[in-house]
Amino acid sequence: MSLSAASTEVIRATLPAVGAAIGDITPLFYKKMFAAHPELERDLFNRGNQKQGDQQRALAGSIAAFAMLQVSDDAPSTDLIMSRIANKHASLGITEDQYQIVHTYLFEAIVEVLGAAVTPEVAAAWDELYWLMANTLIAMERDLYADAGVEPGQVWREVKVTRRVLESPETVSFVLGSADGTPLPSYRPGQYISVGVTLPDGARQIRQYSLVGSPTAADWQISVKAIPGDGTDSPAGEVSNFLYQNVFEGDTLSVTTPFGDLVLDEGDAPLLLVSAGIGCTPMIGMLNHLADTAAARPVAVLHADRSPARHAHRAELAELVGQIPSATMHRWYEDLGQRAQDERTFAGRADLSGIEIIDGTQVYLCGPMPFMQSVRASLLERQVPESAIHYEVFGPDSWTPAN
Repeated sequence: MSLSAASTEVIRATLPAVGAAIGDITPLFYKKMFAAHPELERDLFNRGNQKQGDQQRALAGSIAAFAMLQVSDDAPSTDLIMSRIANKHASLGITEDQYQIVHTYLFEAIVEVLGAAVTPEVAAAWDELYWLMANTLIAMERDLYADAGVEPGQVWREVKVTRRVLESPETVSFVLGSADGTPLPSYRPGQYISVGVTLPDGARQIRQYSLVGSPTAADWQISVKAIPGDGTDSPAGEVSNFLYQNVFEGDTLSVTTPFGDLVLDEGDAPLLLVSAGIGCTPMIGMLNHLADTAAARPVAVLHADRSPARHAHRAELAELVGQIPSATMHRWYEDLGQRAQDERTFAGRADLSGIEIIDGTQVYLCGPMPFMQSVRASLLERQVPESAIHYEVFGPDSWTPAN
């Protein structure tokens, strides 16, 4: 599917004006939609991201990026953008009818902000662009649901917490089993599940957590980091804090089928797994798979953290690397304490300059966005192809490359 020639020219001509106004359009869109459908804000969208403006920037970024790709003669495929959004939508149980709701209030906001500039011709072109993007996502989500063996939107299940483990002072892991004792579905290393909880004010909020166990095990395992927040630019983590403080062995959780497109390449290319903080979780899942399959491919693991004491899964990470004969590991800690540096453990921030990167290496990144931006810039300076660098963003993706 592609835009018609007429609409392509209109989009190309009006994209600068719409792009300049998109920062005003998206907050107004959410305000209108939530006024008409308060249940979406309460039970589906991340309230923290709404307050911070992250969700608005993510929507603006995705629309602008998709539009740019449609009107650029040498633009790359939209598959990366669409795949990431489709997997996130599937993990939330988004269904086709909800795209019409978004359309209604998004176009009301566009008309209100741009006024007379939205001529019938302009409206028709942007309408065509929206439905091209929406129908692409609908088709991809339909395939994701089919591959998962569920009906569209029917992704939720009840699981029981069979074990809770303190992984660091602020991080716990939960082992999850099915309610009836049957094995839970397998998943691809690197994927995540959504967890939905009802908070004390009655709102049902949903967050995604990477699966850190063995992909073929009968149970699932996630790790959750409590985020206290500082009352200013770093809000407290509503769902993570609730899980950390209130969920224990024997409790029931509402979770989804696994989704996510940051999945481990199954070839024999060398791997570089780079993480910071709780971003180690998808890497732990990948390493469990590599250890289970006795992988012979070269694997380099790089991790950065605040201190050894705050490094979640620190011992497990070392054990997994030790189980893979071709694996090596380097760690950086901002505060190394009284421990001495050695050839694999360093004080300070991650520095890739002394790390060997084999030709053909596939790189996987997960961590705070500034960390991933810095690492990606270092990799590009080392002539690692952009297509070989894969990353995971938990939270809204602004579609600003990690560069």
